Amino acid sequence: MTTTTERPTAAHQVTLTPEAAGKVSTLLEQEGRDDLRLRIAVQPGGCSGLIYQLYFDERLMDNDLTVDFDGVEVVVDKMSSPYLTGAVIDFSDTIEKQGFTIDNPNAQSSCACGDSFA
Repeated sequence: MTTTTERPTAAHQVTLTPEAAGKVSTLLEQEGRDDLRLRIAVQPGGCSGLIYQLYFDERLMDNDLTVDFDGVEVVVDKMSSPYLTGAVIDFSDTIEKQGFTIDNPNAQSSCACGDSFA
């Protein structure tokens, strides 16, 4: 029987599509750093009550939940996790739409900007 001293990492229920993982990998390569993770968080604010934050973070907190998608580590803090269960992060690069999108089944309403939800 083997014993490990590593802390088991809890997983979140957010999905990163292959397109989004590819774009994040490209952005990380451009940063030239291998110590960054993609963090998604929910904060109070915006016109509907809550806003998404999507950014690179070098920190990993004790209660963070992580999942690896093709070498891209996606981190969600424990407080944001219930708001993001089942959410899908995608990336589009078309004439109609460019950028990351978050399809969140927990959002009961959202504003026109798409960055705020309730």
